[in-house]
Amino acid sequence: MAESPANREAAPPNDGTRQLLQWGSWMLGSGLLAVFLLQAFLGGFSPTGASTNTGWFALIVALMCIPFGGLLLTLGVAKWLHNRRAARQR
Repeated sequence: MAESPANREAAPPNDGTRQLLQWGSWMLGSGLLAVFLLQAFLGGFSPTGASTNTGWFALIVALMCIPFGGLLLTLGVAKWLHNRRAARQR
C-alpha cells in the first residue's frame, strides 16, 4: 500500500540547496557580466591582459567569479538532484 504524502518525510527546509543555487547563479552571472562589459565597453583584452585599468578590474572579477560561481552552481545542482532522488525513493 502506498504512503500518503502526509506520512512522507520532506527534505529539511534549510539544507542549503537553495542558497547554493542562488549564490552560484549570482556569482556566475556577475563573472559573465564582467566579461561582457570588458569586451563591449572597457577596451577588451589581449594575450598580455586588459587595455585599461577598469578593464583589469573587470578581468580580475571575471576570473574570480566564473570558476567559484560555477563550482557553487554545480554543487547546488548536484545537491538538488540528490534531494530529488531521495524524495522519490521514500
